[in-house]
Amino acid sequence: MLMLALRMLRHRIGSAVATLVALTCGVTILMSMGLLVESGMRFTPAPQRYAAADILVADRDMTVETTEFGETTTVAVDLPTGGTVPVTLAERIGRLPGVAVAAADRSIQAVVTVQDTAQEAVAHGWSSAALTPYQIVDGNQPDKTDEVAIDVRLATAAGAQLRPGDQIPVLAAGAVREYRVSGIVERTAGGDSPSALFFTDDHAAALSPDPDRAGLIGIVLARGADSAAVTAEVGRLAAESGATVHTGTERGKLEQSEALAAADMLIQLGAAFGGYVAGLVMFVVAGTIGLAVRHRRRDLALLRAIAATPGQVRLMIVAEVAQLSIVSVVLGIPAGLWAADWVHGQLLTRGFIPHGLPLDGGVVSAVAVSAATVLASVSAALIAARRTVRIRPTEALGEVAVESARSSRARLVAGLVALGGGVGLTMFTTAVGGQAALGAATGMLFVFVLAAALLAPWINRYAARVLGPVLRAVWGDSGYLAAANLRANAQGMATVLTALVLSVGFGGSIWFLQDNLQQETLAQTRDGMLAQHALVSAVGLPATAVADAREVPGVIAATGIRRTSVIVPMMGGAEPVAAQAIDPDGADQTLDLSVTRGSLADLRGKTVALSSMQASSQGVDLGDQVEMWLGDGTPVSLRLVAIYDRGLAYGDVTLNRETADGHTPTNLDDQVLIRTEPGNGEISAGLAGLVERYPGSGLIDTGAIDAQLATDLALSAWLNKLLIGVMVGYAALAAANTMIMAALARGRELALLRLVGVTTRQAKRMVHAEQVGLLGTSLLIGGAIAAVTLVSVVRKLTGELVPYVPPLGWVSIIGGTTLLALVTTVAPISALLRRPPVDSIGIKE
Repeated sequence: MLMLALRMLRHRIGSAVATLVALTCGVTILMSMGLLVESGMRFTPAPQRYAAADILVADRDMTVETTEFGETTTVAVDLPTGGTVPVTLAERIGRLPGVAVAAADRSIQAVVTVQDTAQEAVAHGWSSAALTPYQIVDGNQPDKTDEVAIDVRLATAAGAQLRPGDQIPVLAAGAVREYRVSGIVERTAGGDSPSALFFTDDHAAALSPDPDRAGLIGIVLARGADSAAVTAEVGRLAAESGATVHTGTERGKLEQSEALAAADMLIQLGAAFGGYVAGLVMFVVAGTIGLAVRHRRRDLALLRAIAATPGQVRLMIVAEVAQLSIVSVVLGIPAGLWAADWVHGQLLTRGFIPHGLPLDGGVVSAVAVSAATVLASVSAALIAARRTVRIRPTEALGEVAVESARSSRARLVAGLVALGGGVGLTMFTTAVGGQAALGAATGMLFVFVLAAALLAPWINRYAARVLGPVLRAVWGDSGYLAAANLRANAQGMATVLTALVLSVGFGGSIWFLQDNLQQETLAQTRDGMLAQHALVSAVGLPATAVADAREVPGVIAATGIRRTSVIVPMMGGAEPVAAQAIDPDGADQTLDLSVTRGSLADLRGKTVALSSMQASSQGVDLGDQVEMWLGDGTPVSLRLVAIYDRGLAYGDVTLNRETADGHTPTNLDDQVLIRTEPGNGEISAGLAGLVERYPGSGLIDTGAIDAQLATDLALSAWLNKLLIGVMVGYAALAAANTMIMAALARGRELALLRLVGVTTRQAKRMVHAEQVGLLGTSLLIGGAIAAVTLVSVVRKLTGELVPYVPPLGWVSIIGGTTLLALVTTVAPISALLRRPPVDSIGIKE
């Protein structure tokens, strides 16, 4: 049977090539996605800042227990702003036998002015220097509050040659102070960490948001200490404070490096889109193999008629498809490696990932993709051949002489169930928000397309009956033949209909989702910004900056904005959402959040304002108590005092600054929005003086914020559309592949029509009429699926009833699908019609 399978492939080159193309492209996509995920999972950042520490103690996640339908679920959630540990824990650990150093480390963003140039740095307490690769190379450690040890990179920045004893201004914790350089420190090992400053421990504590807590505790073991025993004791003490112990390669994961965040992005990106692409690939491969086997029913039936057993026929089909899948793996794996390398290069160039994150691995991905491809291909072949191998030999040829008019009742039931599932997902999408809504949208799309695939024979028959009079009226006798053909081949054309619906559904929905999010975010940002200027700083601005801005003549209002995140309960778990903390005084004059209920003026004490989407997702209303966790894991219960619509631009949660104080890494504002009197020419001097008071800050036009946001969104959209484009492109390829296979299988049918008197022109008109009927049905169903998906998600995420579709968007979808159908059907049919009918009547189906 293996040799027979090989010979059959050589004589069925058309269907073999079509199946091979679908499989190879699928393997290429899956391999590239798998390699991105594997690279992210393999990446382990080497400790840099804490290279000298043997053990690190930190609290970077929290455990949340939620109850849904009477069941309690426990999930771990990463803390958006990073947790803290009590400083007293370092003292307790330091008393353990075998511990040489136990230092609490605080990281404080700072700006050092060197040669009139602002240099960003991270300040720490001196005791934490024992955890780092820094050593004094000149001078001494800081002993007084007004002393600082600086990184040699700062000492030589901008051509300066700072030495111990020099005075330098340092902006830290929102205030500028003059410090005496006590010493110069230098890294003893390479790395890309930011420049460092070292204050005394007491002064670093005074500058931190919470003097009694630190970001982490580093432990250096004494020479000859029992590492396992000390680690166990440290773990016991850490557990009492809700912290965890990190050793070995885990230490590098605690450092807030860009590479670590990028690795997480690769994992999430590859896993999320890879999962959807895997479903799409398997769907397409199953349809292509099913159509290929269907076109060979006469061959398979003949084998049954000459005494081949069902098992032998089944083995032959499996052998054919297995050989094709193996070839596709051989071709697709190298292509996937090349595609992943190209994507990795693009991510590097566009700044999504740093150069310290390599593309690593490939063996695990290749094995997994190869196994999945072969398994899916063989399963699809067995399902496609089940009817042919079940019939009795004496009925085999008669069974395949005409298309069966009956379809499986199980298929009908499954199709109706899938349709009901799609409706259920539509309702689910309207009940959730954020990424859950986007995930539900893609799932909804798959389920609706699956329902269309299962119900395709009934859809084709109904469409043929409805469109029959129209086709006859427009194309005459050719239209009559087209309607009859559509009815007779309703079962066989199911795969073609599915491929077209898949292409239209994907192209008309998820492609435009990104456009709607981008358009609405920009619109909300533009319409909600009432201030003309923004004072910004990379290291934060103190509350005094807001007070100073309000004192500038000509300033109507000033509002400090502190960007943060909170954790909210969601669907039996918890997820972080974007938030902002503001001073409510005069906020309505600088920001218009489009408050629909309540007032931002009431945002005082233990209160909160939510976007309408977030309020509906949590099921809360004005006046209710809202349960959430701040970014550092602190639980709070806040009264809802306002609901607003512009959550995409300004975050789904708005807190007052009192609630956020002590629970953000800096306790400083990211920007101060300033609204001034129009036409006041003297305001510029006052605002320039404001900038001078806060080194490292800058004054920008709020129009520049919109422009930068548009640039950032366009960059993010590029990545999403790249992945979505792969899905849409593969769906279009599947449609083209399927239609070419279906067209080339009609040689005997067209030859018979021509021998009984149908002219070549009439045959072409018949095919055109069939395409119009099939294409119209596909566009109607695919468009309906796309519209339901797009409307439900866009309404949930933006509140708009009518989605935004870019100019020529639907024209491109409809025109592209029409062109695809015409090219992939008319061209093969024209080639068949150029052959003499006598030569074609005897060829295989």
